[in-house]
Amino acid sequence: MKVASLETIDIFSEQKIKETNMQTILKDRIKIALTVMLMIIVCSAPTFAETTFPVVGTDELKALFDKKAKFTLVDSRTVPEYNESHIINSINIPEKKLQENLALIPADKSSSLIIYCNGVKCGKSKRLAVQLEPFGYTSIRIYAEGIPVWEEKNLPLVTGPDYNKKIKATIIKPEDLNKMITEKKDDYVLVDVRYASEYKEGHIPTAINIQSETFAAGSRVLPKEKKIIVYCNTGSRSYLAYKKLIQLAYPNINQALLAS
Repeated sequence: MKVASLETIDIFSEQKIKETNMQTILKDRIKIALTVMLMIIVCSAPTFAETTFPVVGTDELKALFDKKAKFTLVDSRTVPEYNESHIINSINIPEKKLQENLALIPADKSSSLIIYCNGVKCGKSKRLAVQLEPFGYTSIRIYAEGIPVWEEKNLPLVTGPDYNKKIKATIIKPEDLNKMITEKKDDYVLVDVRYASEYKEGHIPTAINIQSETFAAGSRVLPKEKKIIVYCNTGSRSYLAYKKLIQLAYPNINQALLAS
C-alpha cells in the first residue's frame, strides 16, 4: 500500500484551494454582472416613463395649417373614433396598431410628426410617440388639447355619418344627487355648465363652473377616476357638455336634469 508523500498532499490541497477560489471569483463576477444589469434596467425604467415631447397648442397648429407648413398629423385614437370625426389631413394610427400602419408614416426620420387624441387627459398620443421614437424620428410633438378643443373652436373637421348622432345620456335623479351632496360623497365632481354670471347668482352646493361653450378647454381640472355630473337650467347645455365628456373619453359621466 502506497502512502502519499506530504509534498504530494500539499500540491493536491493547493490545487483544490485554487479551484475553489476560481469558483468563488466566478460566482462573484456573475453576481456583479447581474447586479449591474438590474441597475441598468431599474435606472432606464423611469427615463422611459418620463419621456416628454414638445407640446403644440391649438393656435399654433392652426397657424401651421394656415401657412401650409409640411408636417404629418397623426390621430392616435381608435378607428371608430377617427371615422366619426377627425382633424383635416390627419392619418389614423391607433396607438395599439402601430406595426400594421408603419407604411403611413414618412420614411424621412426628420419629418415633423404631430400626434393628437382625446384631449389633455388622454394618454394615447404620448404612448404612440414613445413607440415611434425608437424608429429614429427626431421631430415628434403632441397636440395635447386634441380634437375636443379643435372642434370646440369650430376648426375644420372631416365628419362621418354618425357625427352629431343623438345619444342617450345617463341621467341622475335630483333626489340621488341631493343624497350624494348631503352624505358628502367624494367620488364625484359636479359641474355647472352655465355662464359664469349665472353660476355666481346661485348654484348647487359643491358644484364648480365650466361653461359648456369652452368645456373641453376647461376639462383639465376634472379627474378621470371620479364620476362627472353636469347640469344647467334646461338640459340643453349640459347635454352638449355630456357629449364633450364622451369625446374626452371620461368613463363615468352623468347628466342631472333639474327641470321637467
